[in-house]
Amino acid sequence: MGNVTTVYVPRDSAAISVGADEVAVAIATSAAAAGREINLVRNGSRGMLWLEPLVEVETGHGRVAYGPVAADEVDDLIRAGMLDGAETDHSLGPTDEHEWLRDQRRVTFARVGVIDPLSVEDYEAHGGLRGLRNALAMPPEQVVEEIIGSGLRGRGGAGFPAGIKWKTVLGARADVKFVCCNADEGDSGTFADRMLMEGDPFTLIEGMTIAAYATGATEGFIYVRSEYPDAVATLRRAIEIAYARGWLGESILGCDVPFHLDVRVGAGAYICGEETSMLESLEGKRGMVRAKPPIPALAGLFGRPTVVNNVLTLGSVPMILADGASAYQGFGVGRSRGTQVFQLAGNIARGGIVELPFGVTLGELVNGYGGGTRTGRPVRAVQVGGPLGAYLPVDRFDLKLDYEEFAAVGAMVGHGGIVVFDDTVDMARMARFAMEFCAVESCGKCTPCRVGAVRGRETIDKIIAGTDVEANMVVLEDLCELMTDGSLCAMGGLTPMPVLSAVRHFPGDFARNPRSEPSDTVAGS
Repeated sequence: MGNVTTVYVPRDSAAISVGADEVAVAIATSAAAAGREINLVRNGSRGMLWLEPLVEVETGHGRVAYGPVAADEVDDLIRAGMLDGAETDHSLGPTDEHEWLRDQRRVTFARVGVIDPLSVEDYEAHGGLRGLRNALAMPPEQVVEEIIGSGLRGRGGAGFPAGIKWKTVLGARADVKFVCCNADEGDSGTFADRMLMEGDPFTLIEGMTIAAYATGATEGFIYVRSEYPDAVATLRRAIEIAYARGWLGESILGCDVPFHLDVRVGAGAYICGEETSMLESLEGKRGMVRAKPPIPALAGLFGRPTVVNNVLTLGSVPMILADGASAYQGFGVGRSRGTQVFQLAGNIARGGIVELPFGVTLGELVNGYGGGTRTGRPVRAVQVGGPLGAYLPVDRFDLKLDYEEFAAVGAMVGHGGIVVFDDTVDMARMARFAMEFCAVESCGKCTPCRVGAVRGRETIDKIIAGTDVEANMVVLEDLCELMTDGSLCAMGGLTPMPVLSAVRHFPGDFARNPRSEPSDTVAGS
């Protein structure tokens, strides 16, 4: 039979949706027919989603990539020497030298696409558990100081310093404390949480265990949106393995430190991306925003002190404890330290995951990595930070991805989602979509959000119809001011951001004659 060749085919949901499972079966069948013995590994995605299904072959010179590969092309590719790393019409060369990956600085995603997500041997061989072992050798207070010193801020959107939150929970007195990971990734154009959970679940488990040790928590929950069944299955299997290996349970890695972890599945409510709504849902209640104070760090899940962090925040923790706060602090600019996992989506030629230090410009991401629009038409607008983020025109492409620089122009980095639109987009309709989205997803607890979004949608409908445009523009701005100042949480408070940015940067779309009657269709998306 000769030597065994290792072949990687992603098990990521995005890859599966375009035929990765069928490609894996075809490779196994074709290799057997050719008398070749292979070790087929179902890894996570490398993040080059326009090339999925992406097949990698281990050679004496490293891994060689081929893509996109269809199942009915596998026989020809194997005959052409794919299992030996030969150059074919699908060959992309050595994976790590691909222009998309070559200059990235993968920290949170260092192992995603590289390892078998459920192999503990792969995980440890690629640096896994170093952070947890280092943490357990320190007093909890020192672990918290490492997180503070790293400058890590919450990647879920708010950008609050993670270490300060941990310090508050550590100092709180209670019979039990919790660590909750909010994986209710509902922002449009975001998929990094899912890809990490599917491609490297042990990183999240390790990060949560470190957080638990640092704050005195003994129980944890990962709250995953119901639309992510593959992530849920992968996490549950990874947790089973972690318990069997002594990474979770009553004695973490043989130390007198208990931590128990479980997965909870949400019911599809966008509002549960907000931390207190998520906590309500975890308690078995309807997901509705809580008034603050008290903050969750003091009175969170079941009224106990609770660390609530996003997947990418907790996924950054193992590297910080493995390599030290200064190593993480060495990335980024200003008060935005470390790396961010940017997600390119929408009308984009090359969509996927880009992890780089804060400070990269919007233009470098959209035109450099993304390659412009998929339609080939000029980019007109980019929305950064999810459905509540600002719409930015191309003359703002010199903006650096930095919390403070974005805030200074009325925008936000958010969860790192970047959605691109070409010059056919109608920005008045995009503003309408923001109000419509809020009207549908509002928990209904506060009047400015519940009623303001409905009135905002109605007002924009009148503007689109050309009815008293000038007067209705005044009403729209007043509604936006009221929602910003009066809403209980960011759902209503941030909905005016995309609306006002569309008005500011694309005023002609609100002043022109109507193109058609108002509808629920979002143009250009």
